[in-house]
Amino acid sequence: MVMRRFLVTLLALLATVLTACTSDEGGEEGSSLPDAAGLLEDAARSTADIRSAHFTLTVDGKVPGLDVQSADGDLTREEGGAGAAQGTVKMTLFGNLFEGEFVIVGDKAYIKGPTGDYQELPASLIANLYDPAAILDPSRGVANVLSNVQDPNTEATEEVEGVQTYRVKGKASRDVVADLVPGVDSDVDITFWLRQDGDHQPVKASVAVPAEGSPSVDVTLSDVDKPVEITAPR
Repeated sequence: MVMRRFLVTLLALLATVLTACTSDEGGEEGSSLPDAAGLLEDAARSTADIRSAHFTLTVDGKVPGLDVQSADGDLTREEGGAGAAQGTVKMTLFGNLFEGEFVIVGDKAYIKGPTGDYQELPASLIANLYDPAAILDPSRGVANVLSNVQDPNTEATEEVEGVQTYRVKGKASRDVVADLVPGVDSDVDITFWLRQDGDHQPVKASVAVPAEGSPSVDVTLSDVDKPVEITAPR
């Protein structure tokens, strides 16, 4: 179940953002900023249209139920109904630190350490794998989270790797995020950086987890909708 928890949390966060890390300096603040609800509505609509992306994930602190420390790779929902993902990961697996590669295609998953070949996960784990297509599904995935942020507030403008964004903060209820972020048993604070131009597509997301040490999970995506081909290892 450790790998399932990793896959659920990792893939559930992938579709929320577009580029890299933010600067530490905020810009314009106050009533002149656009309404947060409208920004999130646009972001949800644009997120629902994402077909593929490159992702990075970074965990700061210890998040209960999440064994991954960092990950990097590609995600697509073009590979049939279940989607596909591949990349590298650093995580705790079966009680030990694991650093290596993973591939998910349909209902099958594979991992590969620093040496040796890819190994298919046991059938008992494969049967419980999270469907990657759900992350980008407008009714079940991240677009749904964006549509259900509570008490959103546009805090400031901020530059994110050369992209001008609006920083929007709010809360997401346990019922909305429970299937996407294992271990969450209460509301979470969530911050999005949304493009100022176009359809306000998300640029970055940060989830503050209510746990000891105030851990957080940051996700960024790039190369959105560029062709990605993921196949099972041979």
